[in-house]
Amino acid sequence: MTEIQSPCVDICQIDAASGLCIGCRRTLDEIAAWGGLSDSERARIMAELPARAERLRAAG
Repeated sequence: MTEIQSPCVDICQIDAASGLCIGCRRTLDEIAAWGGLSDSERARIMAELPARAERLRAAG
């Protein structure tokens, strides 16, 4: 089984209103914990990213 890779795209800037990184759309807590998360936890976060991206676009 392959490890779920980080969604980081090297655009590390936190949106003050949402608390999400505008590059990968994760929270600071998720970014910090990523290396220690299980594959199922990573998969859950990855599944949430498209909706988070849409929220950032709508707010932008």
